[in-house]
Amino acid sequence: MERNTSEDMATFKIAIDGPAGAGKSTIAKLAARELGIVYVDTGAMYRAIGLATIRAGINPNKDIAEVEELLPQMNIEIAHSEGGQSVFLNGEDVSVEIRLPEVSVAASDVSKIPVVRTKLLELQRNLAEKTDVIMDGRDIGTVVLPNAQLKIFLTASVEERAMRRYRELMEKGVECDFDLVKSDMEYRDKNDSEREIAPLKPAVDSVIVDTTGKNLDESVELIMQIINEARNIG
Repeated sequence: MERNTSEDMATFKIAIDGPAGAGKSTIAKLAARELGIVYVDTGAMYRAIGLATIRAGINPNKDIAEVEELLPQMNIEIAHSEGGQSVFLNGEDVSVEIRLPEVSVAASDVSKIPVVRTKLLELQRNLAEKTDVIMDGRDIGTVVLPNAQLKIFLTASVEERAMRRYRELMEKGVECDFDLVKSDMEYRDKNDSEREIAPLKPAVDSVIVDTTGKNLDESVELIMQIINEARNIG
């Protein structure tokens, strides 16, 4: 593990990684609110790029050059408010649309493209440079914030993760099929874990948290215990 620099120690950074549907975004958002610090959903950034490729009719697995040409035309912004986080793509609020199953798949596909990761890596690090943050994604503890004071790898069984995502979509009024949601999630697990660049894996110094069988309140309480212990030690 790399040693923390004085700049790293000036702010407290919490990295939460894990597979799709593990509850990273929901739990991180609630924890950030309780802690009074900034929450950064890096997955939303990849989803925004995935959505842009779908709208442009680009297949990220075959047309990498076209994705690279599209990137300069994308302006991705994240706005925070008491109501939560909103994601804007070229000025349009796409916070709901980026959660659709087909966008999830596209996000996983574009995440394998080096120039995409480079573009977002700089943005993510800049967001964490001057303030305490809790940031979730798939390579936060291993690549984006390797010197984070606390790294958590959040997971759950694929069946439970798929059911959580299915219920989330249905509650938002998005009609979907559970089996399709589950198969998309299994595809993302394989894709994210086997990609050559920044694959999904726990950092060597991360705390592994399995929330299978736990409801949201229980999961948040467990994460807050871990965070508070780390902050007190720090």
